[in-house]
Parts: sequence; structure tokens; C-alpha cells
Amino acid sequence: MKKSFKMIGFAAAMMFSGQIQAQNMDIYKNVEFKMPQVTETSFPAATVNITQYGGVSGGKLKNTEAFKKAIDDLSKKGGGKLIVPRGMWLTGPIVLKSNINLHVEEGAFIVFSKDKNDYPLVDVSFEGLNTIRCQSPISAKNAKNIAITGKGVIDGSGDAWRAVKKGKLAESEWKQIVASGGILSADGKTWYPSESYKKGFESSSSFNVPDKISKDELTTVKDFLRPVMVSLVGCDQVLLDGPTFQNSPAWNLHPLMCTNVILRNLTVRNPWFSQNGDGVDLESCKNVLIYDNTFDVGDDAICIKSGKNEDGRKRAMPTENVIIKNNVVYHGHGGFVVGSEMSGGARNIQVSDCTFIGTDIGLRFKTTRGRGGIVENIYIKNIDMINIPAQTIGFNMFYEGSSPVLEDGQKQEGNKAPEKVYPVTEETPIFRNIYFKNINAVNSYEAITLNGLAEMNLKNIVIEDSKFDTKKALTITDADGIILKNVTLAYAEGTGAIVYNSKNIDLSTVTFESQKSSVKILGAKTGSVKLPKNITNTKNSLTISNEVSKNAVQ
Repeated sequence: MKKSFKMIGFAAAMMFSGQIQAQNMDIYKNVEFKMPQVTETSFPAATVNITQYGGVSGGKLKNTEAFKKAIDDLSKKGGGKLIVPRGMWLTGPIVLKSNINLHVEEGAFIVFSKDKNDYPLVDVSFEGLNTIRCQSPISAKNAKNIAITGKGVIDGSGDAWRAVKKGKLAESEWKQIVASGGILSADGKTWYPSESYKKGFESSSSFNVPDKISKDELTTVKDFLRPVMVSLVGCDQVLLDGPTFQNSPAWNLHPLMCTNVILRNLTVRNPWFSQNGDGVDLESCKNVLIYDNTFDVGDDAICIKSGKNEDGRKRAMPTENVIIKNNVVYHGHGGFVVGSEMSGGARNIQVSDCTFIGTDIGLRFKTTRGRGGIVENIYIKNIDMINIPAQTIGFNMFYEGSSPVLEDGQKQEGNKAPEKVYPVTEETPIFRNIYFKNINAVNSYEAITLNGLAEMNLKNIVIEDSKFDTKKALTITDADGIILKNVTLAYAEGTGAIVYNSKNIDLSTVTFESQKSSVKILGAKTGSVKLPKNITNTKNSLTISNEVSKNAVQ
């Protein structure tokens, strides 16, 4: 009888494994580029429990040494599964090794220590730059065949690391956080968790790198050097499947220079006000699947990166061969994002069957002069969006770090000198060959904004079979080869389309649904613009500025 039960269990396990494999094979269907099959993880049968190594639940005693002993012992045995059972497990940093599956069972809650002394300063890459920051709560370097699985929760205690702006909290919440300790900025509008954090912030001229002080002084601003929660560097065969990752000090999940990566069935959460509270930042990685996940975060949700400026160009490792499918994004500065640290480039990426609910920008592309890098061959289809407060599709080549929805003290980003043409160098970013199909957005602010550079236009952007129900419609600036095919722009106010210094623009099959459909054509460099037949050269329908050459508009 026992033997039959074992056989039934084995058969069920094989059936489940077959279902997963079949599901994974489905994800490769209808991909527009040659996508290699991602090599999946496979672990030895050895299984241990954290309690075997002195692990104690309850959230009071640190289990740092128990995790280290368990991983070291399992590694010596050739690898296997480390089970974290139901309970609250307080710990310092966990370092994964090859052939280790950290399995966080349903009901298990790993919470990382708020004691900054548990996180030594280490050499890392953050926001695309080689720098020094605190060790990540979970990390692995040059490991092969690693996983974090199960239905438990992993919490990075990010609230102990992050500054908070007063404007992002209700009055009662602000009073509560001020009463908890920490220190306020001079103007009283920002709460810092410590004097060390405040000094670090004041020692930084650009974002999160304290460049006004020497390397030797970094220990005095340690609290400011917030780590990403899960840092995987140079790893091969990576699986994250099942857990909730939440409350990260900075970015939540950061695979860097990794290959054969699968992220599936994850819930990734951060408070909406968490600065740098990204969901996943896929940087200089190759052969990746990201599917069946949910994101609700404080910054960009699913973000493609490849290094910043010179550091990224020297690395010269694009993010490539990526399938992103069937994900849901709630809050985030962007649902699917490329940039702004994309100096190594990005190519061969498909995004499909995703839903963005209240995300600041739906499909977001951002960079700036100085980055360099080529972003190309991006295919996006079957995306549904609702309640998007900024653009549903937005290209910003003048990104300076502001949130899409402006906060206190922020200014609108944009082209400050639209007529100036800069020389094309290795620092000039290139965005080209990006395709959108079956994009549907309702109850949102702005449909499409395409802002290129005067010296390097956005090239070959195609949007087809899509409908946008928004307050504002379409702006095209410094672009070449923009086609909107069978696109409906239902907008409530403003101009249906503004085309500035752009050429080879085909809007001939666009339907403008508005009480007053109108198009404006501007800029001496504008040429070869095709418009719908119902847009005529009248005061109410079509405006062509004097500098536009004759016969530029058809």
C-alpha cells in the first residue's frame, strides 16, 4: 500500500513538472526574434531545514549564522533545498551558493535585521555605476543553479533605511514617523532615518552616490548607502518562483550580468512612497523569462537596464533575449521601462499580455545625452491600461530623474534647447525599431509622447491596432519613421496630434475621436507627414506653421 502511495506521489510530481515545462514552452510561441530556450535550474535531492542548524523562529533572535551554516553544509554535499518553515525568521544577510534552493514555505516570513552593523560596505554596481554600498540582504556572486522558491514572504526592512518626504504621507502618518526618531531636513519637508543618512544625502551631488566626500569617509554615511534587497551578480541558471518580496531598502530584485534567469509567480511590493523602490531591475542580463508576476511598488516596476554612462559603455553588455508576459502592475513610476541607465544597450525583448492599473506611465522609455547605448528590436503587444496619470506610452530622451507625476520641488523635464544640435558621439543614445500592437488604454491622461533628440531622432516606432481613451492625445518631436496604423485616439482636450521637427510620419489611418479634431505641424525639419483625409487645411482642423516646407504634409 505504501509503495502505491509513493508511486502516486511520484506520478503527480512528474505530471506537475510536465505542466510547468509545457507552460514554459508556451511562452516561446510567437516571439518575433530568435529566442534561445532558457536553461532551467535542477537541484540534488538533498533537503535540510533551517532548524537543523540552530534556527529559531519568533522574530527576536537573529538567524544569520544558522543560514550560513545551512548553506555551507548543503553546498559541501553538492547542493539541494534549504527549507524555511512557517514562522518569523529574523536574520542578517544571506549569501547563496551554487546549487542551493532557498525554499520559503507558505507561512514563513524572513525579515531582515534593521541593524546597519549587520551590513558591511562592499563593492557593488548601483544605478549603473561602480560604487560602494552596504551588503544586500540576499546576494549571490558568480553562482550557478540557484533558486528562491515557495510561497513565503521575504521582507527587507526598508523602512529602516529610507528617507520619506512629507508630501507623500498623510498628516497622521507624518507625525508618526517623526515621533519614531530620526532627523528632519532644514526645511522640515524630509525625514531622514539618521544623521548618517542626512550627511550622505548632503554629500551627494547626483542621485545616490556621495561624491562630495572621500572613499575613506563612506563609513560616516553608511546609513545612506542603501542596498538592493536581492543582488545576483554574474550568476547562471537563476530561478525566483513563488515568494513575496517586499519592503526593500532600495531596488527590490536586481539580477546583474546574469544568464538563464526565470522570474515567475512572484508578488513584488514596496510602499508607493519608497524612493528607488523598483520592482525588478534586469541589468546586462541575457536569456530571461519574466511571467505571471504582480508588482505594486514605489518606482519603476519591470525595468530594463545595462549600466550608466562610461561604466555601462565599458561593460558593453546589453540586456537581450527577454520575454515578459502576463504580469500585472499596480502602482509604479512605469509598468514596463527601458532606462535610464541603458548605456550598454538593450535588444530582442518581447512584452505581452500585461495589465497596468494606475501605473504613472504605462510603457516608459527614458535616457539622456551622455548615456550612449542602442535600444532596438523591442516588441510590445496585448497591453491593457487604466487610470494612467501620465503617458500610456512615453519616450523621454531628456530624463533627469524626476517622477512622472511631479512631486514637491520637482520641475517638468523636457527639451530645454530644442533647436540646438549636439554632435553625435558614443555618448549619444539611440532608440529604434520598437513596435507596439493591440495597446488599449482608458481613463488616462495622455496617450502617446515621442520625444527624440535633434541630433538622434527616435527611429522606426510603429503602433498598430490600438485604442487610447485619454484626456490628451499625441505629441511627436524629433522623430523619423513613426507609423500609427489603425489607431484610435479618443481625447477630451487639446490637439489631436502635434508633430515637430519630425519626418516620415504616417498618421493616415488614425481616427481622432474628439469634439474638435485638430492637428498641428511645426518645425523647419518636418517633412513627409501623412494625415487622415478628414484632417483638412482649415483653421479648426489643421495648422501648419510657416517654417514647414511646402508639400511636407500630405
